[in-house]
Amino acid sequence: MTTDNAGPTRLSVNQETVRQLSIPALVQGVTALGITGIGLWRAPVQEYGVEAAAKLVRDAGLTVTSLCRGGFFTAADPDDRKAALADNRTAIEEAATLGTDTLVLVSGGLPAGDRDIAAARARVADAITELAPYAGERGVRLAIEPLHPMYASDRCVISTLGQALDIAERFPAEQVGVVVDTYHIWWDDQVGALIDRAGAAGRIASFQVADWITPLPEGVLLGRGQLGDGSIDLRWYRERVDATGFDGAIEVEIFNPRLWAKEGTEALAEIADRYVRHVF
Repeated sequence: MTTDNAGPTRLSVNQETVRQLSIPALVQGVTALGITGIGLWRAPVQEYGVEAAAKLVRDAGLTVTSLCRGGFFTAADPDDRKAALADNRTAIEEAATLGTDTLVLVSGGLPAGDRDIAAARARVADAITELAPYAGERGVRLAIEPLHPMYASDRCVISTLGQALDIAERFPAEQVGVVVDTYHIWWDDQVGALIDRAGAAGRIASFQVADWITPLPEGVLLGRGQLGDGSIDLRWYRERVDATGFDGAIEVEIFNPRLWAKEGTEALAEIADRYVRHVF
């Protein structure tokens, strides 16, 4: 892969996309391809050691474009909410140690037996109210990620970019932004205007790409398609986001067993090729 234009140099590979690679192998693999960004996940980073991972990435000259994930704010039980807030403060500190300014938030679904989705969304906003200043003081921005509505019951009650922006806009832009993830928002007929709204206010904290393939595999959580294999006009999204003035990393985040079954460096090379062909 060459790095002689703006497209490839903006590529970031999310760690979960090539979960078969250890953190050192991921760092070595992306560096060999001239990729300068990676997105990290808390569990494998904690297992490796947060400080050790930070040093490894820093020494390789890589940028950590995001840390995933914080969130899961929707519990109604006071003790559960207190624990969630404490865990998110830890996540903010981990993000700061890793040198990333973006902590991705997956808000959480409905508590067991609960059907009041409006109240659950209100609890998300309440939690961010508590956390946003703490994050801002540490140079970390909370990035609210809307997930496809099929995840609303168990994973994320924030289902549209509009809902995410309605919360984010209550706070300074340097404290709270949103994630534009093609997989989750491509179906929304308001998405173009919402991207414009997010970009105009400096709210795009992360831009992630994956494709939507049909029929969905068993277990839709693992149904993200390789770039170019599905229904999403990925280039349109990149051009629309770029038109807002966003010039940050474009992070490939794919959960797909077929990709995980490949040898890690082969998977990385395929991702880089598909990115150039279908996003740029």
